[in-house]
Amino acid sequence: MVAEKTEKGRDELRLAMRRNRSLFWMVGLFSTFVNILMLTGPLYMLQVYDRVLGSRSEETLIALTILMAFLFGMMGILDFARGRILARIGARFQAMLDRRVFRAVLRYDSMLNRNSENTNNGLKELEAIRRLLASPAFASLFDLPFTPIFLFGIAIFHPWLGALALIGGGALVLITLFNQITTSAPTRLANRATSASDNVAEQLRSEGEMVRALGMSEAAFRRWHRERHSALADSVLSVDRSGLFSSLSKTFRMFLQSAMLGLGAYLVLQGEVTPGVMIASSILLGRALAPVDTLINQWALVQAARQGWRTLSALLTEVGEEEPRTALPRPRGALTAENLTVVPPGAQQAALRMVNFDLAPGEAMGVIGPSGAG
Repeated sequence: MVAEKTEKGRDELRLAMRRNRSLFWMVGLFSTFVNILMLTGPLYMLQVYDRVLGSRSEETLIALTILMAFLFGMMGILDFARGRILARIGARFQAMLDRRVFRAVLRYDSMLNRNSENTNNGLKELEAIRRLLASPAFASLFDLPFTPIFLFGIAIFHPWLGALALIGGGALVLITLFNQITTSAPTRLANRATSASDNVAEQLRSEGEMVRALGMSEAAFRRWHRERHSALADSVLSVDRSGLFSSLSKTFRMFLQSAMLGLGAYLVLQGEVTPGVMIASSILLGRALAPVDTLINQWALVQAARQGWRTLSALLTEVGEEEPRTALPRPRGALTAENLTVVPPGAQQAALRMVNFDLAPGEAMGVIGPSGAG
């Protein structure tokens, strides 16, 4: 039922997203090349440990290093370009909806018997979505499809290494899900409480002169502080839980990379893999899990954008687009009066009686009394 009530607004938001489709395809293309070039580090270490150290060839080392530097330079350029494109996607999305949301906010605010939460947050929620579109968290969504490919690459080195990487990746996904489950409610409550405190502050500020004149400053502060304290309590709870999972994911990822080195060293001792494979597997694992780690660390941004999407969907659904107005001819600026009679307030006789005149654009006329006082 809720989905039906916000479907029209969602369609407007999706339409604005679809207008950036060509830019999204470009980001996807750049992400493909960036993730392919991410293999430079593991392959470089693999060649250094297995070829250069074994052959003791300085020429090979120099050639590999020059190639590695060139590939990493290309990766940096593509990653920078991808970030610029995402920033412009966010800016275009906001520019497309600025007028629509602004007018919806004004119209919604003028309606009676309405909850003003959407009104005060409409433009802020649009800004929250823009920030997500331009953030590394959104870029990591384009990197996520390559995580299984990197995990498969580790499994090619050795099945045990692949199993460890798969188990570790699954554990990080579970951490992400628990993060979503445990932080969604406090974040939503914190946003509502913050909105309520902002509403109270705005109302008191607009009526500040009257509040001070009536000596109600302290009572006004207590009212605002009550809402603010509730917002801070919910916000601290949300940050605590989000920080817990962020620290947990970071610690587990570091442990997992060390465990990958340990397992690789054991396999080297058993003669099943080379030292280069041991180092390359650890680097590849870090790259595979980086998008998940980024999403966990920036989950507050994701939550704010999701809440903003829901709020804007409800606002745009409830406040439809204004129908086009009838185009009227441009006023000529001429003034014609026929049989004009004016009786001043409280007077018994007319000051002007049956007056006729025409004023062309640019002309002025004054009415003066018998004494010239007007």
